[in-house]
Amino acid sequence: MAQRFDAIIIGSGQAGPALAGRLTRAGMSVAFIEREHFGGTCVNDGCIPTKALVASAQAAFVSRRHADFGVTIGGPVGVDMRAVKARKDAIVRASIDAVTNWVSGMPGLRVFWGHARLVGAHRVQVNGEDLDADRIFINVGGRPALPDWPGLKSVPYLTSIGMMEVDFLPPHLVVIGGSYVGLEFAQMYRRFGSRVTVVEQAPRLIGREDEDVSEAVRDILAREGIEIRLNARCIGVSPRDDGIAVSADCADGAPEILGTHVLVAVGRRPNTDDLGLDAAGIERDGRGFIKVDDQLRTNVPGVWALGDVNGRGAFTHTAWNDHEIVAANLLDDDPRRVGDRIACYGLFIDPPLGRVGLTEREARAGDRAVLMGKMPMTRVGRARERGETLGFMKVIVDEKSGAILGAALLGLSGDEVVHMILDVMYAKAPYTVISRAVHIHPTVAELVPTLLQALKPLR
Repeated sequence: MAQRFDAIIIGSGQAGPALAGRLTRAGMSVAFIEREHFGGTCVNDGCIPTKALVASAQAAFVSRRHADFGVTIGGPVGVDMRAVKARKDAIVRASIDAVTNWVSGMPGLRVFWGHARLVGAHRVQVNGEDLDADRIFINVGGRPALPDWPGLKSVPYLTSIGMMEVDFLPPHLVVIGGSYVGLEFAQMYRRFGSRVTVVEQAPRLIGREDEDVSEAVRDILAREGIEIRLNARCIGVSPRDDGIAVSADCADGAPEILGTHVLVAVGRRPNTDDLGLDAAGIERDGRGFIKVDDQLRTNVPGVWALGDVNGRGAFTHTAWNDHEIVAANLLDDDPRRVGDRIACYGLFIDPPLGRVGLTEREARAGDRAVLMGKMPMTRVGRARERGETLGFMKVIVDEKSGAILGAALLGLSGDEVVHMILDVMYAKAPYTVISRAVHIHPTVAELVPTLLQALKPLR
């Protein structure tokens, strides 16, 4: 006989625990199912561990530049990769424990450990037990995508998950994939001391960004000695006695790259393969993502999909917002929608990229009159004082309404400063709210009003 609950939550990524908190506070009984450990991608092998590694890599990088700041260090700077990993692991463990304790302590909630599979529209099976609920929330996340390249199964390749277990310095790390995940690992391991080569099939890095952003990112990485191979075709891998050969057939450079380790970072796919969606009648798109409407409801009444699995955002912050949207509609009589969300994300190389709204390319493709302001970070006093002047700030504005349409802030604190622009966009206020504001000196943010005071028509 099936056990009955008011709600079932499958998966403990960012949306799941927070939604469980809202449902239990509303007096609902909740079955919470997790296959492995709490926290999802972000806590276990995504944002938290990678940013911990980025911090260690930045410390090594700045230490090697000690003479630039008039500081003397007695001997070469070294990196203890076991200590780096131990620091990362401790941060991750604390985060997992915090989420586990939070969820486990919720009144009216029972945790089930194991793989969940839908066996009907409102029935879930886990470890041979049947659970029923009128409300089911799917929050199972995604995993690294693995392409069907020749020879991939014959070599010990790494993914973003496997990189979490690395406690040594790869002599030559070949990163296949020149987008957000790949570039963060490329820079951090170069700063740890590895030789690093990035292989990208497209003609430029992070192809969804504007060309000036892509070129600036390439310049930042190249300055640190990262080898970049673009226009790679017919990628394949094969074992060698002294490492792993990656065939790239690039327009420039040798057609084969010999590395000691290979990181495959070419995207992610949703964990919907073995979830029993067909038995429940839940529809997926061609890429495997669960189809949802603007309030994250699937085609089956009483079933929602949140987080990476729904294809409506691939970030921790969008997953968190998913839970807010579902809770607002279900519990607060507040009709919030995914369509109200403004696209925003970061690339956490150093210096970081903060991105919101439209790109310049997207703005040019429209039929509206658009203004743009652009400023190199060399004009920012705080950046000069810190010795971090690479990158630029760019903002795009609708000429008629004065609304900010998008921005790209590549430079010191760009991932933080961009939020002042994002908040004004959410407020639907004109750019003059920022351009006429008085900001604190000396900061990076103080130059954003100056940037907006020099807008020019985008031709």
